[in-house]
Amino acid sequence: MSHIPVLAEAALDWLGIKGDGVYVDCTAGLAGHSTLIASRLTTGRLIALDRDPASVEVARERLAGYPNAVVVHGNYGELKAVLAGLGVNEVDGVLIDAGFSSMQLEDARRGFTFQQEGPLDMRLDASSGATAGEFLARVGEVELARVLKEYGDVRPARRIAAAIVRRRDRGAMDTTGDLAGAVCEALDFVSGQPDEVRTVFQAVRIAVNDELRWLQKGLEEAIDVLRPGGRLVAIAFHSGEDRIIKNVLRDASRPRRDLYPDGRVRSVRPPRVRILTAKPVKPGAAEIARNPRSKSALLRAGEKLEQGGAAG
Repeated sequence: MSHIPVLAEAALDWLGIKGDGVYVDCTAGLAGHSTLIASRLTTGRLIALDRDPASVEVARERLAGYPNAVVVHGNYGELKAVLAGLGVNEVDGVLIDAGFSSMQLEDARRGFTFQQEGPLDMRLDASSGATAGEFLARVGEVELARVLKEYGDVRPARRIAAAIVRRRDRGAMDTTGDLAGAVCEALDFVSGQPDEVRTVFQAVRIAVNDELRWLQKGLEEAIDVLRPGGRLVAIAFHSGEDRIIKNVLRDASRPRRDLYPDGRVRSVRPPRVRILTAKPVKPGAAEIARNPRSKSALLRAGEKLEQGGAAG
């Protein structure tokens, strides 16, 4: 199974890997980034984790030749607890790649793709949580429209939500083909398959896995576990993810004010992070030609400051 990690060179450069450092790949996937990190370590350590048990199995196989690497089934939104379970309190770098692996997208049984018929599942961890089918069975039309707009940047969100609910209410929302069909019904004036099919699948997947909430929590916990000088590198694939990454880094780079109930300033805590990327790093033309899925990737990075350091 081939896999091309997105923005691999940039990610490793911004992590600033030291041979004796401790690094976390929060989204191991098919171990593309993980293998590159592990190969640069000497006495250091790599901790790779993933919410998807299938990805954990593949990553373990691919990292078997690296005794300095361990792969854990876990959610990066609970990063501190995962690391504590391994006896780790501080690390030198954290990588979060919010994208999906080809293995997940190409397996019709997972329900992530509209290109093949499959069950409406879409769970990253198929051992827990509600499926996409269960989510669509109970969600209201107004809430569904909000999900489509916020998580998929879907413009005709109300129109598509209404079509999905109509099809659901007549008992015809069981497969990925049914969901794609509802979008096509809503946009029957479009010749061919509308691009909104892709963005609707994206939005439903994000809602099912609560991805944006976990992303924000994971970024915040990553900053907590970094030692001074340690780096956080995060890769987004759509505006919602990038907005969260940008905002978390921005907030961590500013002084924090603790206030009394009456609004007076109790204390001012110094910035925690120095932002390294003034603008997001994007893949070049050569990478996009090699790996078209990288086209929408945006990388941002920050460095943990000493207590009292300047964010400058």
